[in-house]
Amino acid sequence: MITSVFKKSTPLNYSLVVILILVFFFMFQIKDPTWVSSYFLAFQKVSLLCFILASFFMINFIVKKNGLSKDNGYAILFYLLFLLFFPTIFNNANVVYANFFILLSLRRLVSLQSLKASKEKIFDAAFWIFVASLFQFWSILFLLLVYISIIFHVSRDYRNWVLPFIAFLAVAILFYMISLIFNIDALAFIQERAVLDFKIDYFKNNYENAALSIYTAVTLFFVTSMLMTLSNRPQIVHSSYKKIVAYFFIAVLVFLISPNKSNDLLLFSIAPLTIMAASHVEYMQQKLNNEIVYYVLIVCSLFTFFSQL
Repeated sequence: MITSVFKKSTPLNYSLVVILILVFFFMFQIKDPTWVSSYFLAFQKVSLLCFILASFFMINFIVKKNGLSKDNGYAILFYLLFLLFFPTIFNNANVVYANFFILLSLRRLVSLQSLKASKEKIFDAAFWIFVASLFQFWSILFLLLVYISIIFHVSRDYRNWVLPFIAFLAVAILFYMISLIFNIDALAFIQERAVLDFKIDYFKNNYENAALSIYTAVTLFFVTSMLMTLSNRPQIVHSSYKKIVAYFFIAVLVFLISPNKSNDLLLFSIAPLTIMAASHVEYMQQKLNNEIVYYVLIVCSLFTFFSQL
């Protein structure tokens, strides 16, 4: 049934997923309604919701524009289901903002395979990664994805290797100007965030631990499926899928080394996992197996969401 509903990309599918995101977002927010009495906190909640919805549409745009998914709604459904594993994301502004900017970067890097305006795409991708690092410092590691993309497509032109440094200067100048305007100690700002922490002992309760465990099992299933079937997929999308896999492992690395660790940091891994999951469903072409995948994921996501309310 679910496979049939999302087999085609329709306005109904988009409307359904957007409505569900709104419902789950506000279900989580009503736990602590104190934000309603503060204009600033209310504005922050609205901006969070806008960035989450923008990320949803950005992922859909990336998979459709670059041929990573057919004309269906699988990606948008998986995005929703994976979000529900970690509902505290709905309160973590820095991670949500950083994730959106990383998606802007991914959009440019995946489209690099067309070899059109390659320098502009490399600069834009690096620029958005440096912007994201201002919100979540270790997201700067996604710069590795820029150089992986350069190696895949435009490694012969030495100027492409220098462009990320120019993007760094642009963001550094903008950040320095903003720090002067708002009286921010730029050096202290960076030092507080550029800290390594490999400990994974942050769980507040057993339900957070369970959510991480289930999510890990799900990721192993879809990542393994992608790696085992990659050679059988169309040659034209090989480099794109390789970048998605690299994106996922960089996201895991960001999670492992970041200080103030929480499940929220796994938001960076949701976009590539969404793309791999949608690709798996399309590749399998077995309706019963796909239905099982969906129902198992729905049960797991709803369990983890409601257990953490």
